[in-house]
Amino acid sequence: MKLQHHLGGIENLGPVSTETRVFVEPWEKRIFGIHTVMMAESAHLSDAIHAYPVKELPTSFKNDWTWASLRTGAEDMQPFEYFKYRYYEKWLGGISQFFIDQGYISAEELGEKTAFFRANPDAALPEKPNEAIGAQIGAYLQKGDSGAHALDGATRFKAGDTVRIADPDAVDHTRLPGYLRNKTGLVDLVYPGAFSYFVSTGPDGIGEPMPVYRIAFDAAHIWGSGKSEEHTTIYADLYEAYVLPAH
Repeated sequence: MKLQHHLGGIENLGPVSTETRVFVEPWEKRIFGIHTVMMAESAHLSDAIHAYPVKELPTSFKNDWTWASLRTGAEDMQPFEYFKYRYYEKWLGGISQFFIDQGYISAEELGEKTAFFRANPDAALPEKPNEAIGAQIGAYLQKGDSGAHALDGATRFKAGDTVRIADPDAVDHTRLPGYLRNKTGLVDLVYPGAFSYFVSTGPDGIGEPMPVYRIAFDAAHIWGSGKSEEHTTIYADLYEAYVLPAH
């Protein structure tokens, strides 16, 4: 999570939205639906814990698409551009650019279709019902694409250990909140099993299944006593790749 995508502790960014609705505008549901269908048809599901018949699906979509794909697209936005757009507008931008980059549609074609529906907002959208894809989406929503693997060996740390958080080089996508880098915390819980992520983050360290820890941090140690309420603890679930011995 790069700066603009995880703002814990950053000051002077204006008022914080307290909106509690998941979807504020009707079109946001459609964007969420497109993303969900892409994940349900993603090629990587062939190797998921719950195996899916992805190769037999009657679809022209043949790429990997995961939450990491969506987040990487948002994190790659220029920060000032990032703050201009609503949450699902960022999703739409990332999805649209992905389809252009992968050759499913050209920028010119997308521009033409956008212009058409702006001029004809009541025009019927393409509709191609497909029972096989519908069943795949239903199975994906129930089973997902990740879960705990059997742990091969012992964990490096146990509950009660004092640990330090790593500061790896920046990569396209990371699961380490920036404000926790180089901070010291206490292992509060060791989750049973080992966990993988949707994609390898390369030098960042996420790849093969590994233990995940819930680590407790004193808020004052993270943001300073002047910016934290007393007796406040911050908890973070972190992959073992990000956790180092305290000394």
